Amino acid sequence: MTLALDSTVDEDATSEAGYAVRFAHVSKSFGRPGKQQLVLDDISLDVAPGEFVTLIGASGCGKSTLLNLTAGLDAASTGRISVPGGRPALMFQEHALFPWLTAGRNIELALRLRGVPKAERREEAERLLSLVRLDGSHGKRVHELSGGMRQRVALARALAQDSQLLLMDEPFAALDAITRDVLHEELTRIWSETGVSVLFVTHNVREAVRLAQRVVLLSSRPGRVVTEWHVDIPHPRRIEDAEVSALSVEITERLREEIRRHGQQ
Repeated sequence: MTLALDSTVDEDATSEAGYAVRFAHVSKSFGRPGKQQLVLDDISLDVAPGEFVTLIGASGCGKSTLLNLTAGLDAASTGRISVPGGRPALMFQEHALFPWLTAGRNIELALRLRGVPKAERREEAERLLSLVRLDGSHGKRVHELSGGMRQRVALARALAQDSQLLLMDEPFAALDAITRDVLHEELTRIWSETGVSVLFVTHNVREAVRLAQRVVLLSSRPGRVVTEWHVDIPHPRRIEDAEVSALSVEITERLREEIRRHGQQ
């Protein structure tokens, strides 16, 4: 593949490319010319089809910025992002559901934007609610749902986009530990059942290890790929498992070294 130093997200690559997303020398700066701040610097990384990758790093290292670039919400300053399967789905830390719509209607809106015929939307929304284990919740308003249920609806809405790549920006950070633990199990199940590729941002190292096949560490600003770990721990995993804990300790120490190296607290 020929690399191009432009700001495009290339959605036209063939599905046989062998990756779900490719970052080729991607950099991003903010600010006015002459007073720009480099946030991401020369990021090159592939996520394979069906792979679950977590991104970790200190606050401000550009993890969320990288997801926004991939989703097409912003443009890279240099480099190319290739997404062979078309525009990815993005799930935020906040559920971002429309409060005037029911759970099912929130999902149906995504289906409508995808071009699904009106006659098919209700059935597909019900199927997706069932997938996230919210059977019977189609008519419930957002205020009637718990925090964990809202995130399940948000996940179903993201899946309604039928994308081959799911971007997740700390989607469980605001939840209590028990709800987060349950949703870890649910996300792992859904990932396994659907075969979707996942690029997941988190500050929680144990969460990263529990979920991912590969953990990628970004340096403190500007964000660069420092190192990565392949997680060979079989599923199902628990956050308190000895193997998860041991690898988390190793990754946390490397993260601390990176923070100290850049003089951050």
